[in-house]
Amino acid sequence: MPPRADDTPPRRGAQPRRGTSRDVPAEGDETPKPSRGFGGIGDARAYTPRGRTVAERDQRTRSPRAGRTTDPFRPALQVLDGGQPPRRGRPVTEEPPAEKPTARPAKRTPEKKQPPRSRRPEIEDDEDDEVRPARRTGGRVVADRERVRTTASKPARTTATRPARSGRPTASPRTGKAAGPRRTVSGPRVERAVRAVSAEPPKLANSTRRLRVGAVLALSLFVMIGIRLVVLQVASSPEDAQMLMDLRKDRLAEVTLPAPRGSILDRDGSVLAHSVEARFIGADPGLVKDPAQTAAILSPMIGVPQSKLIPLMTPHERPGGGESRFEFLAQGVDISTGDRIAAMKLDGIVVKEDERRDVPNANLAANLIGWTGSDNSGLEGLEARYDSLLRGTDGERVFEIGKGDLNKPIPGGYEKYTEPQPGTSLQLTIDGDLQYEVQRILGEQGKRTKAMMAAAVVLDVKTGEVLAQASYPTYNAAKPLDATPTEREDAASSVVADPGSVHKAFIFGAAMQEGLIDKNSTLAIGPALERGGYRFQDSHQQDKGTLMTMPGLLAYSSNVGTILIADKLGKQKVYEYQQKFGLGKATNEGMPGEAEGKLLTPDEWSGSASGSVPIGMSVDATLIQMAAGYAAIANNGTYIQPHLIKSMISGRDGEVTAAGKPASHKVLDPGVASDLREMMESVVDNDGATGTQAAVSGYRVAGKTGTGKRLIDGQYTSANYGSFIGMAPAENPRYVIAVSADVPKGTGGDVAAPAFSEMMSFALLHYRVPPSSTPAPKFKIHP
Repeated sequence: MPPRADDTPPRRGAQPRRGTSRDVPAEGDETPKPSRGFGGIGDARAYTPRGRTVAERDQRTRSPRAGRTTDPFRPALQVLDGGQPPRRGRPVTEEPPAEKPTARPAKRTPEKKQPPRSRRPEIEDDEDDEVRPARRTGGRVVADRERVRTTASKPARTTATRPARSGRPTASPRTGKAAGPRRTVSGPRVERAVRAVSAEPPKLANSTRRLRVGAVLALSLFVMIGIRLVVLQVASSPEDAQMLMDLRKDRLAEVTLPAPRGSILDRDGSVLAHSVEARFIGADPGLVKDPAQTAAILSPMIGVPQSKLIPLMTPHERPGGGESRFEFLAQGVDISTGDRIAAMKLDGIVVKEDERRDVPNANLAANLIGWTGSDNSGLEGLEARYDSLLRGTDGERVFEIGKGDLNKPIPGGYEKYTEPQPGTSLQLTIDGDLQYEVQRILGEQGKRTKAMMAAAVVLDVKTGEVLAQASYPTYNAAKPLDATPTEREDAASSVVADPGSVHKAFIFGAAMQEGLIDKNSTLAIGPALERGGYRFQDSHQQDKGTLMTMPGLLAYSSNVGTILIADKLGKQKVYEYQQKFGLGKATNEGMPGEAEGKLLTPDEWSGSASGSVPIGMSVDATLIQMAAGYAAIANNGTYIQPHLIKSMISGRDGEVTAAGKPASHKVLDPGVASDLREMMESVVDNDGATGTQAAVSGYRVAGKTGTGKRLIDGQYTSANYGSFIGMAPAENPRYVIAVSADVPKGTGGDVAAPAFSEMMSFALLHYRVPPSSTPAPKFKIHP
């Protein structure tokens, strides 16, 4: 591209003038004014100390877009005075211009377009010399040539240019005013020497930035080291932990930390069973020097045979692999025994704190509570049913041991500790005081009647809570192995028998609910009936065709009258109401091993079933099932599931959680239930009735006697299963009590009714129930 003269307008056209300046002459004004542009040597000296022109500094402060109108082929020229920029405050003198006889354009070589913010000024020579880039060192601009020659015969022109920025004038660094247009200074040839300046070392980076970068790097390093330490000491990966375990497994001892077992409390918070401090005896097989001799010493003290101790103390492998370093020899050992063993300092034997189940009241509710084994696991009763809640979660301690002492882990060695989680305590619905009296009365009555077994249940009519549930015989729960399995059973929930005549109340209630009879109905009966080849007769035989009232049939416990009423119901209705009253399935009151009993479906009825089923024969039921059915009559016809658990108490934070709401359903209308209760009062109050021994002084009582047979291994026993189930006060019942006994001879009215009377009397007084305010109704046996 050919060079262009200075007066050649830019390719983009004349730059628009956006303002006026007193330093720039207006168009048509020929009056010379002092120039403050960069057209002369004097102006060339007015460079900043860092070697830049005003135009350059202005370009740095402008937006990159501002330089797009600048001619890229006219870079700025910086002239140095003696090779150095003028010092701050030094006056700049303009040399007189020389006459310019001739002028020729300087040769220019094409060069690449410089970016708007370029800091590399160039020196333009008017001679034939080519334009060479200048070098910038330490804030100075040094020409590549050592000298710049000018002669008088050959005029020279030195031009200082700056790129135009969108046509805007650039302020002078000295005056702050806009710089004038570019001008040319010419004159006689002058020879000036430009001193070569040696290159200075590059300027170092900003010290503040260097300090900040160094601080960030140092902090980052410390953070990385800290994180790594935390990872290594606290958050090691499972793979790292397993590798460490493999390396140290021969030196690791594992000790199970039993969780404190939850307590069993009565409804008032009194302890029925809890855990107390004890000791466990353990051994490290690798440290026991003479297993046989050690076993001979420990066996009589802890009550474990030597034949069982020797294999535990002999070195052996663990089930999961590796040498066993710990074995339990005995748990729940008395504190005094543990202290004696610890004082012997036997090699490899360790004595540590443990707990043992304690039953402070011996046999109180023992058949309900059950008992635990030596490892504190529940084996019978509520201890077994709720074992997972009571026992909690065992902890564990794994530690690295040294030689010679199992009790002292290596300081700083591997150790893992898992905190045991205490078990949940159970609060029962049982009233400890009432339970004691019921057990006492039942025991005395059982001994007097020579009963093989007996049971009693006390229910709260409104809530379905079991306030007492006793068995005879009972046992000491602290020494369970001294009793037989039969003696440890809960008779009320596990013994199945034919309920006998107490079942008749369900038949009367069903017939009244279906509208077949009411309390004023009468029925003609005879001395006996035959069904399927079997004869069913009454204890109070009546002549054929004798009319009897409904209360009279109940008072005399008429088999004939009940069978005739059941005939009106039909076998399907009888079966349905048996189920509504809760027979044929377990009540799920909370006891493990509760029997479901059995009902004959209508398809299973034989020829004699129409006679046996209504009077409670060929019906298998438990005492708790029968008591719950009577509670439905007492609760205005609504059945409520009986239950033993009142609440659960967390072993961690003591939070109390109430047991779930018991299931309930309607069996009878309230009016029907009320009439049935009134009719059942005749069993206790009428002369000659079967249940007169069940009367309670000051209270109206409704109930029914029964005498059946107990079924054992599919065979009926020769003994009688006598029972009485009643409620009081009859006008507004609060409690239902069921009593049964398996006796060599006797009826329910003889063996169960007297015990019921004593138990109900205590319960009503214990809970301060007001006596009945109205007398019992008088019923006629015959109309």
